[in-house]
Amino acid sequence: MSENVKTEIISWIKTIGSAIILALFITTFIIVNARVPSGSMENNIMTNDRIIANRLSYLFSEPKRFDVVVFKYPDDEKVLFVKRVIGMPGETVEIIDGRVYINGSDEPLPDEIYLKEKAVGDFGPFEVPEGHYFMMGDNRNESKDSRKWENKYLAKDKILGKVIFKYYKGFGLIK
Repeated sequence: MSENVKTEIISWIKTIGSAIILALFITTFIIVNARVPSGSMENNIMTNDRIIANRLSYLFSEPKRFDVVVFKYPDDEKVLFVKRVIGMPGETVEIIDGRVYINGSDEPLPDEIYLKEKAVGDFGPFEVPEGHYFMMGDNRNESKDSRKWENKYLAKDKILGKVIFKYYKGFGLIK
């Protein structure tokens, strides 16, 4: 084998190795790339859509109500879930006739335009502990969320990132 061929092969190996290391760094420290296996977030994120979440979103700030986040499922941390933040630390969340009420308010959360359909049912009240969040899916009638989990609340340190966009069946920013 000539010296030029050896040099070219070594160059390719370095390039491919660098690309692999960069990809591992990005997926470990900057983004989460995950598949959504269920319809719990429909019509915003469809079954089998892929999502990209920013791991750095909550490095210097706290999650906000209505943020869509990817996290380790509190009842089985090997499983990743995607849901919307509804209840904040220290709040009391109650669902009456499918509408969400915070801290005993007479008014439900403002029109949740992201919902797939009108939600039904009464749940709660749930008292969200400090450092935790109450999570719900956008397809409330089909979502396995804080209302139904054994461990009802999501600890902040289990949040992996804020969902930025989806791709696969459709491409779009998540609001």
